[in-house]
Amino acid sequence: MTDVIVEVVPLGLAVAASPFGIIPAILLLFTPRAKAASLGFLTGWLLGVIAVTTVFVLLATVIEARDEPAPWASWTKLVLGAALVVLGARQWLGRHAKDDPPAWMASIDALAPSGALRLGFLLSAVNPKIVMLTAAAGLVVGAAALGAAGAAVATAVFALLAASTVALPVTLYAVAGERVLGPLARARTWLQENNAAVMAVVITAIGVVLVVEGFQGL
Repeated sequence: MTDVIVEVVPLGLAVAASPFGIIPAILLLFTPRAKAASLGFLTGWLLGVIAVTTVFVLLATVIEARDEPAPWASWTKLVLGAALVVLGARQWLGRHAKDDPPAWMASIDALAPSGALRLGFLLSAVNPKIVMLTAAAGLVVGAAALGAAGAAVATAVFALLAASTVALPVTLYAVAGERVLGPLARARTWLQENNAAVMAVVITAIGVVLVVEGFQGL
């Protein structure tokens, strides 16, 4: 159990470092229904992470994972790691490109809590960069054959880490109210300006770790 949690912690932190969750969580705090909408987004983000992780835990279980890492698990880590390294390199090379804001950002002011929940779920369950990291965590947990309870605990640790940076601004606002909006607005601006570079470094680092672990398991 401990070894598996050690493996999923950096993956959870990599998801947590993604601006895809932090930026909309902060933006929702400037909307008329800030508390309800931001809490809905956090719930959706957490549910999306849990859903994707669980799918890959079950997939790993179906592929007859044993006590020791099976060859397929090592090959999967290797392939996922290599894909993340390539993705990270491409993101770094294109970090200065100016992309148009995503469509959801233009309508975020009008989101009801239910819409914010759906947005959180989609951003964590459909975004390819997040899914690749979440899939890696699910395969690690599933391949370890921890049993239902152990897999649930490892998945919960990963999901809570992955949602920690989304939960932070929501919690700060719930405790301190509008006093935190100034610092959060500055944090949002910095993330918007540097999100490509941040994600490139995080994704590449996790990719290298997975490649090394994959080679070691072969």
